Formats: sequence, C-alpha cells, structure tokens
Amino acid sequence: MDAIVTQKLTPSQKVSENIMSDMFGISRTVARNLIERLVAQQFLVSLSPRVTQVAPLTLLEVKQNFTLRKILLPEVISLTGAKADFEEMNRLNRLIQDSLPVNDDLSALKILKANKQLNLTLCEPVGYPLMQDWARQLEDTAMRIYWLYVKTNKKFPYSSKQQGIMFDVIKADDPERTHKMIYDSIRQSEERILNAIFSHEQFYTQDLLV
Repeated sequence: MDAIVTQKLTPSQKVSENIMSDMFGISRTVARNLIERLVAQQFLVSLSPRVTQVAPLTLLEVKQNFTLRKILLPEVISLTGAKADFEEMNRLNRLIQDSLPVNDDLSALKILKANKQLNLTLCEPVGYPLMQDWARQLEDTAMRIYWLYVKTNKKFPYSSKQQGIMFDVIKADDPERTHKMIYDSIRQSEERILNAIFSHEQFYTQDLLV
C-alpha cells in the first residue's frame, strides 16, 4: 500500500505474483494473497484472470473521493463530539507539524499516515463498524490524492492551527457546528488539491503521476 501511495507502483501499472515477489522479497503464495487483498481494498484492479493493475488515479477518482468524504465524514464526526480521543488527536497533529517541511518521500508518507490515523480516530467513538470501514477505505484513497499535493507543495493543505480550532469545535459537542466545520475543511482541501493539479503540467495526463 505504501508503494502505491508513493507511486513506486504507479497508477495503472501491471502487477503480478512475480513482480510483487521480486519487489518485496516475498513468496509467490504470499504475493498472490497480497494481490487478492489489495484488489478487495480497491488498491488494485483485476481486468482479467491474468491481468491485474494498480488502480488508476485520475481526476474522476479525486472528485469522487472528495464527494464521498464530504457526505460521510461530517456525519460521522458530528456524532463523535466530546467522546473523541483528543490526547491522541493532538499527538498526531503535532507529529504532522513536526514533520514539515516535506523533504523526502519518507517524511511525506509519515505525514499522510498520521493524517489518516487522525481522521480514523475521530470516527472510532461512533462505534459503527461498517461506517468505519467506509471511512478507512476513503482515507486510504485520500492518501494517494494528498500525495500529489504534499510532493508538489512540500506542505500539507491545512495547518496545525486550523486542526486545533477544529478540535475545539468538536470538543464543544455541537453537532451542527461540527458538521459544517468538517465539511468546510474537506471542501477547502479539495479546492487546494485541485488547484495544485491544474497548476502543474505534469498532471495533464490521464493518470496523475508525480
């Protein structure tokens, strides 16, 4: 999954048991199980019994991900309120801030993983397993999308100060205000990421390759 996020396995690249085995030093049996798991998680796409490729990352996928996240996350997080683990959220927020500016792939990936975990931490107290699975799936794909922004801008779409303000609103346990703030935060991130995509000629292709 890290290799797909960082585009070491590029969007639409063909993968096979042999490729996975050679790349990660694993047996073909483990590679086969890994491919099946990644297909189920929609990181890989099976085109035929013999052809599997990395799921494409296109403008359509970006827009669909943000549309679904704007529907789901505000609803889930507005139910969380004061039940959220604010100590863990603040720790992850500091980790993101301390990892800036982005100087290499390792620090970029560290930030994306921390952000994903922060959002999932916000969803966990609601206690709906299916909803948490949906949120996790969306956040996995969001990592691929945010990778484009982080690598081209050497920063994150929003600041730790903005995150802190959001935490205060959630802690106040006001579902309506929380819903609006989460929605606005995702919408602003979408605008910044789309602006980054449209501003870089390297993205003027079907697959968004950094």
